[in-house]
Amino acid sequence: MTTPTDPSSGMPAPGGIISIVERILLSDEEVRISQPGPQIFDPTTGQYVPGPDVVAYEGPGLHRASGGPGVVLRLEGQPYRDDGDGRYLLFTPLTAPVAGEGNTVSIVKSKDPAAVGRTFKVLDPGETGGMSVVRTTWMRIEKAGAAA
Repeated sequence: MTTPTDPSSGMPAPGGIISIVERILLSDEEVRISQPGPQIFDPTTGQYVPGPDVVAYEGPGLHRASGGPGVVLRLEGQPYRDDGDGRYLLFTPLTAPVAGEGNTVSIVKSKDPAAVGRTFKVLDPGETGGMSVVRTTWMRIEKAGAAA
């Protein structure tokens, strides 16, 4: 048995396993992926400053904690930063654009009120591959939501 594919894109056809997974996993949250906007000239300072972020995607998604902190090796007498801020995974439909390193992810809507307003920085470009049913992106928390 093979999975039917869409001839125009080569992706699995709608209505197959992808739509089932999206309906189950990606129905509880809405996320926004933003990219840094182009630099703009500030006439008062005479300097270029970062422009407003540009929304690359807003739609269904899901985030979850990906586990505890990584391994930290402490050298005697050397200061180190505790690796305590959590890493998270973002799941988006395959039709969503691939998030790039440094993009910002915001939780716009969620069943969990503490999640709304949280923002994350993308650590690596979103994962792609032939066996994917949702896109996975690694993130690090940047700001807790209003209720957290």
